[in-house]
Amino acid sequence: MNYLLTVAFDGKNFCGWQFQPEKRTVQAVITEASNKLFKCKCAVTGCSRTDSGVHALGFRCTVKPENGDAVISADKLPLAYSSLLPEDISVLAAETVSDDFHPRYATITKEYEYRVLNSRIPDPFSVGRVFRYPAPIGEEGIERMRVAAEYICGTHDFTAFMASGSKITDAVRTVKFCRVERVGNVIYINVAADGFLYNMVRIIVGTLLDVGRGELAPERVGEIISSRNRRLAGSTAPACGLYLKNVIYE
Repeated sequence: MNYLLTVAFDGKNFCGWQFQPEKRTVQAVITEASNKLFKCKCAVTGCSRTDSGVHALGFRCTVKPENGDAVISADKLPLAYSSLLPEDISVLAAETVSDDFHPRYATITKEYEYRVLNSRIPDPFSVGRVFRYPAPIGEEGIERMRVAAEYICGTHDFTAFMASGSKITDAVRTVKFCRVERVGNVIYINVAADGFLYNMVRIIVGTLLDVGRGELAPERVGEIISSRNRRLAGSTAPACGLYLKNVIYE
């Protein structure tokens, strides 16, 4: 049996998704809980590798018990996991999939959300869950960010928005939408694409914030993409504001 889980977690106290020796990771915690639940070793495979401090609203992973007789009804799994997982991670939903289903390679769209607290005053209840950005960005700045975001949409070589030193040679990705909204003093930047490069969303955010505060003209974003020069794009926004929001399969 192969189960596909939808998982939410607060990444503040995790060293990312993937197993790391002597470090607390999401994969390790889910694997430990799965082994207890199914009373056998389980293979746990994620849809992506989230960095340390990154959060998830709808992460997807598969759980495959080694013992083929270890079967639990999928609709009972969220509640069953709740007694085995710590409070900063939850299984929201579960379903059965084919044995050859891979949660990473079957993905057609991923959506990330980035949250920016645009305030000079810290919010003690959002520490580690948003990026506090004190430079004021008014409504005109938000509109400039929206215009700039349109240049990001479409199929492009996103080398300029990839972490320096990355070994990826094919940097072409298709961004399906890039949206900027403000609710109160929080700016939400949502980006959906068929795939992402390392730090791509966080560099997009850093660049859009430069546009928002008037240091970069919106049309410069298109020029930066064409340049394929990482040094022309903005800084890499910190991991604390990033959320994997949704993963869509065929």
